[in-house]
Amino acid sequence: MNLRVDQEVVSTPSARLRREFATVRGYSKRLTEPLSAEDHGLQSMADASPTKWHLAHTTWFFETLVLKPHAPNYVAFDPRYHELFNSYYEALGPRHPRPQRGVLSRPSLREVWAYREYVEAALDDLLAQDTHVFEAMRELITLGLHHEQQHQELILSDIKHAFALNPLHPTYLPAISATTKPTAMEWRDHAGGLVEIGHLGSAFAFDNETPRHRVWLEPYQLGSRPITCGEFQEFINDGGYTRPEWWLSDGWSCVQAHGWNLPLYWYQTGGGDYSLFTLHGMRKWNADEPVCHLSYYEAAAYAAWAGARLPTEFEWEAGAPDLCANYFPDRALHPRTDSSVAGYGEVWEWTQSAYAPYPGFKPLAGVASEYNGKFMVNQLVLRGGSCVTPPGHLRATYRNFFTPTARWQFSGIRLARDIT
Repeated sequence: MNLRVDQEVVSTPSARLRREFATVRGYSKRLTEPLSAEDHGLQSMADASPTKWHLAHTTWFFETLVLKPHAPNYVAFDPRYHELFNSYYEALGPRHPRPQRGVLSRPSLREVWAYREYVEAALDDLLAQDTHVFEAMRELITLGLHHEQQHQELILSDIKHAFALNPLHPTYLPAISATTKPTAMEWRDHAGGLVEIGHLGSAFAFDNETPRHRVWLEPYQLGSRPITCGEFQEFINDGGYTRPEWWLSDGWSCVQAHGWNLPLYWYQTGGGDYSLFTLHGMRKWNADEPVCHLSYYEAAAYAAWAGARLPTEFEWEAGAPDLCANYFPDRALHPRTDSSVAGYGEVWEWTQSAYAPYPGFKPLAGVASEYNGKFMVNQLVLRGGSCVTPPGHLRATYRNFFTPTARWQFSGIRLARDIT
């Protein structure tokens, strides 16, 4: 369906939110257009989810957290979906096990699209008719839209992982651009001292970006750009995956247990050359591109080998470079290096900081309290965004987080070192 937003009233807060809702939901649909019905049901590992599940879960969020509490007379599309598409909200009851999302051949893809249209129409009608209700749920709807954008990124990273396991090496979209030469690597000095960290202002931010607080930093240097594939190849050629002295103990155990000897999606073709699987299909490796799909352990090992380290998330934020152009809208869904810009937004950049609450952190109220706070253990923070990150999520304060073994995200390396 096409969500209705009357042009003559787009200046009202309600109409602007309706337009944003239509835009975000429409973009999720655009992301699925290159996929077959069979593609929508793929789940390649427990950490990934089928595209169909992402589409249904983001709809479940609006139905469960917005419409059911706020829309009088709202009737659920299918009460059974409450359990099927709940992700991790313990307060809302039982959930279908995450590793088994790929067995959900039913509901069909057609039924999931009908579910989306049903919820979209109900929410649009509610926003159009009731100003009082709109004020009560504005922040929750906005959270839901940013939540859906997070899942847009996951749709791309998850389908890439699934396609990489297919011997046919399917192409999600044709490539539309080439990588240019990277800028020379430079070390940029930062004086340290007392700095303010965290979100400031009235624009949207997730609760884990707050409250703004002060942190003391010792003087340090930050690399001017992410590490390239060619630079990482030097680590490989020097026995990086075979020499335990560069690795954290748990990282070395992972290397041994999983047989890591290259970044994810790299394939050796002979003569010291590589092919690379991308959302644009299999192609020749390019030494000038930012290296990505690295675990924290690989990033930390490279940093140790290079005589440097990974930055803390506070060093990263305080020294964040100017934002590099993000290519998400034009669908160049692979890291690129622009010789005229050294910034962030190409690959998520691992930091050495544990994902923990800021001083004075308070989770959101109600069910939404489970959104971020409950994951603040056993994870590492990444900063900067990637080539598949929606533009609205590219800000210096954004805190992404994954376990140190995660490789299927577009994660890379920016180095730091102490000034002594």
